[in-house]
Parts: sequence; C-alpha cells; structure tokens
Amino acid sequence: MKTKDISTIKPLRDGLIVKRDELQHTTASGIVIPGSAQEAPQWGIVIMAGPGKVSAEGKHIALTVAVGDKVLFGQYAGTKFKHNDVEYLFMREDDVLGVQKA
Repeated sequence: MKTKDISTIKPLRDGLIVKRDELQHTTASGIVIPGSAQEAPQWGIVIMAGPGKVSAEGKHIALTVAVGDKVLFGQYAGTKFKHNDVEYLFMREDDVLGVQKA
C-alpha cells in the first residue's frame, strides 16, 4: 500500500513522527558538506503526534510536545522508516530530551 501523504499515518498513545533537520555544513574554504556525509542530526521537527498516554488509573496524560515543535533526541532514539522516499523517525515522547516550542 503506497499512500501519498504522511498524514494518513496516525501515531498511537505517546508516539511521535519526527523528520530530522537536514543540515549542510560549509567549511572555511567554502566546500559544502551535504547532510548525508555527516553524522545524523539529533534535532528534528514533530510532524505527527499521538493523543497521549493513559495512566494506570485510566486518566488521560497529554503530550508536552506538539506538531511543529523542534525536538532534541539521542543518537539512537526512535525507529527509522521511509514514506514516499522521505526518511522519518517514529519515537515515543520519552525519547525526547528537549524541545523548542514552535
């Protein structure tokens, strides 16, 4: 099944779909090093977010991150997947180390 739009995927519970920031680095001599030749960035933008967790008592716990937030995560956080040749990460809110609100 091939869908055209990532919005057809809905994360459950505290799941997040994150797109890594694509960074380019230019050396002092002006040589551009593409993101594919560098270590993967540990910053990304939240594209989709689940509804939140449910506590053991059955109460809803809302997420602290929202769609559009820029998040910092560990180097090995999340699970990579491709959708229409674009790489995304699926992670839980617990994998997020910090956030810059949109």
